[in-house]
Amino acid sequence: MGSLNQDLVIAVPRLPLPGDTVMGERLENFPGGKGANQAVAAARLGGQVAMVGRVGDDSFGKGLINNLDVNGVDSSGIAVDPNQPTGAALIVVEDGGQNIIAVAPGANAKIDARDVQRAMERLRPDDVLVMQLEIPVAAIELATSVARRAGARVLLNAAPPQQLEISLLGQLHVLVVNEREAQALTDRQSPQAALGAPEVTAAALRALGPGIAIVTLGPAGSVFSDQSGVHRVEPFAVRSVDSTGAGDAFMGALAVGLAGGLPTEAAVRFANAAGAASTTKLGAQAALPTLDDLRRIFGRDVASLLS
Repeated sequence: MGSLNQDLVIAVPRLPLPGDTVMGERLENFPGGKGANQAVAAARLGGQVAMVGRVGDDSFGKGLINNLDVNGVDSSGIAVDPNQPTGAALIVVEDGGQNIIAVAPGANAKIDARDVQRAMERLRPDDVLVMQLEIPVAAIELATSVARRAGARVLLNAAPPQQLEISLLGQLHVLVVNEREAQALTDRQSPQAALGAPEVTAAALRALGPGIAIVTLGPAGSVFSDQSGVHRVEPFAVRSVDSTGAGDAFMGALAVGLAGGLPTEAAVRFANAAGAASTTKLGAQAALPTLDDLRRIFGRDVASLLS
């Protein structure tokens, strides 16, 4: 359950300053939103995926639903909101790779108890519910509580960064954040953790309540903390072209791995591989890998985990 956005991207030689106008290249349109990205990532890696969310009654919304269908994601849980536009992200990217992004959440901001109910109708015991923070926290809290009662596991990617209540963190089976997002969570509850090594941060995050806390470290791999302690999972070496969407590839792979019965460390290793592979191509959803991609890039030692 999560966001669906239309990404509008323009490449420019330099980022504009306030009041400035910079001539750029052709405007590009891409399907996006963390929720949709992670759903597509999981489906490409063999997961059986249903997406719940909202789009507007417009051409962007129709295109985003069609994109889910093309990628093998069950889109029947997507509601068309007649009163809101489809969410959109305006992205300006300079030649060096830096960007500025403005997001208009549109229909994503209206996800509520009705959408949660549609999600719960699809959940079965031992299924995995994956969410992010591009939809209202109230809906996430409600879905988490109901999913746990249904016997499903709840994975939350706490992105974009914001503080969350202990009452929510304590119900999560898995919390996933990058280092910046981890700082947003630990600044209030455990300020010293934000200054420590990633292992310290992961342990501090787990102390806030989730069963497993994972901190992704980009090219340095990831660390996780569970009941057995803190563990570092080494990265996969690739020639990176574009890191956009790497976190979403990680989440999709992690969900598939855990749903498939992999132990935590193996699932995180699988997620590391997917995240790394996604950086070898341009774009977000366009770069999300399949199992065949992982076999081609890393050999069967990774892809065979799920075969």
